[in-house]
Amino acid sequence: MKNAKYGILAPISSLPSKEGIGTLGEEAYRFIDFLSLSGASVWQGLPLNPTNFGDSPYQSCSSDALNYYFIDLELLKKDGLLSGEEISSAPLKDSERRVNYGKLFIHKIALLRKAFSRFKGGEEFEAFKRQGGFSDFATFMALKSAHGHRAWTEWEDYRDFDESKVEAFAAENKEEISFWQFTQYIFLKQWKALKEYANAHGVSVMGDIPLYVAYDSVEVWKYGDKLFKTDKNRSLTALAGCPPDAFTEDGQLWGNPVYDWEKLKGSGYKWWRERIEKSFGLFDILRIDHFRGFDRYWEVPAGDKTARFGSWQDGPKEELFKGFEDYKIIAEDLGIIDDGVRRLMKNVGYHGMKVLIFAFDGNPENEHKPSNFTENFVCYTGTHDNMPLKQHIEDLSEDARETYYKDILSECALADVEADVSSPEEATKSVIRLAFASKASTVIIPMSDILALGGEARMNLPSTVSEKNWSWRFTKDDFKKQTGESLYRLAEKTDRLN
Repeated sequence: MKNAKYGILAPISSLPSKEGIGTLGEEAYRFIDFLSLSGASVWQGLPLNPTNFGDSPYQSCSSDALNYYFIDLELLKKDGLLSGEEISSAPLKDSERRVNYGKLFIHKIALLRKAFSRFKGGEEFEAFKRQGGFSDFATFMALKSAHGHRAWTEWEDYRDFDESKVEAFAAENKEEISFWQFTQYIFLKQWKALKEYANAHGVSVMGDIPLYVAYDSVEVWKYGDKLFKTDKNRSLTALAGCPPDAFTEDGQLWGNPVYDWEKLKGSGYKWWRERIEKSFGLFDILRIDHFRGFDRYWEVPAGDKTARFGSWQDGPKEELFKGFEDYKIIAEDLGIIDDGVRRLMKNVGYHGMKVLIFAFDGNPENEHKPSNFTENFVCYTGTHDNMPLKQHIEDLSEDARETYYKDILSECALADVEADVSSPEEATKSVIRLAFASKASTVIIPMSDILALGGEARMNLPSTVSEKNWSWRFTKDDFKKQTGESLYRLAEKTDRLN
């Protein structure tokens, strides 16, 4: 397994901190130290975009803006922009285990505004603004603030993008727009330092970009039918989703705008290609979510209440990725996989994904079984959309669990891996060992599986809106030295050391 490696999936939001959400500060550096101690060479997160309705990073108001909630306040204190008392007196922290986005919206933004009021700017910040400085995002957020944070569809005079009106608004609201640019400037400053630290410690950072954007986003508001299937009023004519299957008889109706790929093709897919290039300015490796949608995607007529009556439509296929063949891209190729997706994956040459939580169903031909792997895959025990493996096993029926355990034992025997299925926790450890011993070029383990946690650590339940989604956090006591040393020994044994 030449250049085999492993990493840990841990979103920034899930890191420990005193600020109610993980940040780019001290605990992020401590986590990189833990990765290095563990022999891990990859840190995978979730999208860094600001969250929107439902707190999902996959439903952002901007495809390229960065989540200001992750800005570390203690680092702003070091910059002389906040006092310790201001930080400690803000009621940001609800619990160690959950993010309270409502409190962040009120109190963290207030502290960022206070920091901005003391920010001197200077030539570097002015140059940042002159070079673009996320001006579309900043103007969009300023308009949101002026309209009580309502969606752009409720902005009355500004609902329809009009360049002259927006320029007049910007001239009258320079300070507010500068504030939102400040959030991006500070994020990038803190992120650059953190990523440099990670790289210096042998850790590559894997980012994640969603296929779709939210309807309430600057892209739909400003570009409308230049990018998406909308009418002249920017009302959607089609919605994104996925078709009915054995688990959901009505399919999943995500509700995102779908791209008008014919129009994008006319520009040489400029918007998408620039998005990928920008992402590699932030990350060493990039995971693209719902990659199968570039081959064909499920389109639902606007107004439908379920995805049942959608239809498959062609995406841009490999044409969009010409010139990106050698980029370090992971294609999330899960879901309904057909010959078209397989052909696309072969033509672009990206690594696909195999997920062990799906592997042990008694089917010897199951493509997620390690014994069926080839090397051009990244192996996960689970993803952010899955129940933690331990809880998944606990939730199985007695018969299904017996099959699951038999398959684990069989796969362990084939791979010459220590097997123990005496409990769901021990079975989880056995599956992790199987992942490390597999032919996969890279193995990624969610932090919740490394800790063998239960359902309380689930990151997201797809197609639901809940305070439990996107809010799970672990504490600094969770990444103990002995855990790191145990992972190091496993990585050493399986030739996956940093």
